[in-house]
Amino acid sequence: MARKHFGTDGIRGRANGKITPELALRVGQAAGLVFQRGEHRHRVVIGKDTRLSGYMIETALTAGFLSVGMDVLLLGPMPTPAIAMLSRSMRADLGVMISASHNPFEDNGIKIFGPDGYKLSDEIEDEIERLIDPAATIKLAGSRDLGRARRLEGVHARYIEFAKRTLPRALDLDGMRIVVDCANGAGYRVAPEALWELGAEVIAMGDEPDGFNINRDVGSTSPHALQQKVREMRADIGIALDGDADRVMIVDEKGHVVDGDQLMAVIAESWHQDGRLSKPGIVATIMSNLGLERHLAGVGLSMARTAVGDRHVLEHMREHGFNVGGEQSGHIILSDYSTTGDGLIAALQVLAVVRREGRPVSEICHRFEPLPQILKNVKTRGNQPLADETVNSAIEKLRTSLGAGGRLVIRPSGTEPVIRVMAEGDDRDLVEKVVDDVIDVISRAA
Repeated sequence: MARKHFGTDGIRGRANGKITPELALRVGQAAGLVFQRGEHRHRVVIGKDTRLSGYMIETALTAGFLSVGMDVLLLGPMPTPAIAMLSRSMRADLGVMISASHNPFEDNGIKIFGPDGYKLSDEIEDEIERLIDPAATIKLAGSRDLGRARRLEGVHARYIEFAKRTLPRALDLDGMRIVVDCANGAGYRVAPEALWELGAEVIAMGDEPDGFNINRDVGSTSPHALQQKVREMRADIGIALDGDADRVMIVDEKGHVVDGDQLMAVIAESWHQDGRLSKPGIVATIMSNLGLERHLAGVGLSMARTAVGDRHVLEHMREHGFNVGGEQSGHIILSDYSTTGDGLIAALQVLAVVRREGRPVSEICHRFEPLPQILKNVKTRGNQPLADETVNSAIEKLRTSLGAGGRLVIRPSGTEPVIRVMAEGDDRDLVEKVVDDVIDVISRAA
């Protein structure tokens, strides 16, 4: 069936535009019915980030779940990975996160996790899609069978303790000065507290959400303020989360940004040395730098590539038995601990390596020299240009011009009306020319 609501990462769109109270109510009812399995009392945990629209969506979702007989536990602002973890530990039938991740405050979204803490399969999403349709019949609960809702306080402490336990018991962060940028988002409480409890001197920023400032000039997608703060405070490291804290970027003591590719290399090599890698390699996406792949090969590790999206990475990890994977954007999945990307836990694993080796972050986190990689977007009204044989023929010629050591990746965005064009290779001038030529070809056909 053609999907109207679910995208690559749940349901996402403009609050009170696509994401309305009516839609949230229907999602609660549909998901509640799909996950009522067995005769026990069913429950759902609901978390959110700090967007103003979260109150509206949370209330509507709650009404939907209650109306089909599910109890609701409201957890308030919590990271997405915390909701995935708590869905399992609280024996819930499903978990819901209200967030649009790194998007601006005007957007919001609904992510759903099953009782195992994993994002839903396409088949289950299709089933929920069918019931969301206004023409579908929703079986409401009887008056005596309506659900109950209650708000739980202090749940963030459970997640903090969980995150800390991913480190060796004897490891602490005493003497480290850490700047943590919480993006005015879901991690604004848990990240600074966890680092402080581990002994670090913590300078928090992006920790004063007001409903409107999530991701605004802060967080992993806007690390400039963190870079400046790290240099100003002479910190050992800067940690930048995104709006729902499922991705992370690092800033070294010199103020340089370290992306997800370098972080995966750090963690994979450390785990490989400790015998903790379940397989000798990692899973990344088609966007990860070729320099990472070459570096890993040099230390005896493989790198499998998937389509863009942490969901695709996780599917490959589960199918083939890998326990480290992620994206260049900072989604790092460590399946020994998490069922989704977790910015805080990934940062803690990097800190563990820094602590153990006793060298600066700039040395620890610079594992390879990235190849020149250029990404540009071209606006279109759809994906029609990519169906044009003339366009594809021209693109293939440009791909060939990069040579055996280069890559050209062209993909439609899942969230914007653009086609993304990425190329990389050893020759920067050639890479840039290929990207510009591809954009020209697509633009003329759009």
